[in-house]
Amino acid sequence: MADEKPKSLRPLLLLVAALGTILVTAVVMAVDVWSGAGDAGMSVHGYVAMALGIAATLALGGGLMALVFFSSRRGYDEAAASGDEDERG
Repeated sequence: MADEKPKSLRPLLLLVAALGTILVTAVVMAVDVWSGAGDAGMSVHGYVAMALGIAATLALGGGLMALVFFSSRRGYDEAAASGDEDERG
């Protein structure tokens, strides 16, 4: 393994720079929108709707992740990736 040449850091640095730029842009835009809202209030119905939306999003994400783990542990991923099935056509 002494023959291996060291990997270049350039692609990693480029990726970090691109992701950092996206993050900074998103934060700046979020702060601009948040401060532009001023003293806008939200009613109890707004808070209930937001809580229900957050709960539904978390439940959907958790359910989909559970399906991914279930599929992986049961071997369904390998069966779909292998070409053992008869190809009709």
